[in-house]
Amino acid sequence: MADIEHYLQAATKNNTRRSYQFAVDHYEVSWGGFLPSTADSIARYLADQAEVLSINTLKQRLAALARWHQDQGFPDPTKAPVVKQVLKGIRAVHPHQEKQANPLQITDLEKIVIYLDKQIQQTSQRSILLPLCRNKALVLLGFWRAFRSDELTRLRVENIIIKTDIGLEIFLPQTKTDRNNQGTTYHVPALSRLCPVNAYQDWIDLALLTEGPVFFGVDQWGNMNDKGMHSNSVIPLLRELMQKAGLSNTQSYSSHSLRRGFASWANANEWDLKSLMQYVGWKDTKSALRYIDINSTSAKERIESALSRETIQVDTPYEITHQNDKSQPQTRLQLQLNISNMSKYTRGIKRTREKIEFHCLRSYQMKKTDNDKRYEVIIPHDSEEDLNDCVETLLFEMHSIADNNQCILEALFSNQETGQVWE
Repeated sequence: MADIEHYLQAATKNNTRRSYQFAVDHYEVSWGGFLPSTADSIARYLADQAEVLSINTLKQRLAALARWHQDQGFPDPTKAPVVKQVLKGIRAVHPHQEKQANPLQITDLEKIVIYLDKQIQQTSQRSILLPLCRNKALVLLGFWRAFRSDELTRLRVENIIIKTDIGLEIFLPQTKTDRNNQGTTYHVPALSRLCPVNAYQDWIDLALLTEGPVFFGVDQWGNMNDKGMHSNSVIPLLRELMQKAGLSNTQSYSSHSLRRGFASWANANEWDLKSLMQYVGWKDTKSALRYIDINSTSAKERIESALSRETIQVDTPYEITHQNDKSQPQTRLQLQLNISNMSKYTRGIKRTREKIEFHCLRSYQMKKTDNDKRYEVIIPHDSEEDLNDCVETLLFEMHSIADNNQCILEALFSNQETGQVWE
């Protein structure tokens, strides 16, 4: 039983487990609810907290309560229609604009690197060189690979392969969107300037790293913490670098500024949505809707061609493989799409439909078969599981667009040949 408990604990991330427990305690202790609960009680809880908590926090509380009922073998009251309607009403009455970190622009990235290079050239003292080289590798890897702070601090030397003049191959055993813990492999291109590969090579050569965490804490005497950096230390480190490099308003930046900075840069240089999502690792369009593309060239070619327009010279292309096999099986699906306003005070049906058609359906050979209610799409896939994942992702993206535009969406995909239905 001890082994079973060990693996059950490992199936859920520590942060998720702690936040779920806090949510359950808040519902039961602070608010005075009873578990197992009813849908009406959950709805009253949402209504009471609507003016106190953000919509994202409320959704997290619902997820925690749903998980508690599932784990205890009780029916899940959070899926009841009354709960969903109350949540939609809260979103309509209390619209919330999510705060986002200021994206780090390519020109500001270069200012940081110029500052670090200048400091590196002016010293030969190892205790000073170590944090400078580490910071340069961290910033460039974080930007060009659009890593989150926790992903940066969990990089391990033994999981990174250096391919000379090509790039890095990085394996992360676990990421935020890797629900099944299968691990994810990332490719980082070697660039002619602002190169993350050279910066990484210089750092591990100087620090004599052969295994363990890539990024260590370094004290003023050059001693390295063998446990590696904590993700919470990335934000103050970046803000300090930005300040020293002459950037203003540094408090508006966070570790997420590297990720958003790359996405903004890719958008400005015409990356398409699908390729950007694949490269960055997004599973839904909520974070990537503004980043659209018209072609599908490799990541290296895009980076280098854009850098050349910014007076940076470009050389050898770097291939990143995209799944674009013309012999890949395809399935023709019918889509029935009904969109209505969430309330009489909202008018977003036309905008919602246009966004769904452009961001979700356009790349799947969309064809209208009945005005604005029925469509035909062609989904390429490698397996039935791949087809299911693709359709479920499309449904999630479409519902996200509808929610963001204060609309209610009813969507149903169907396979006329097999009779299979997704909704």
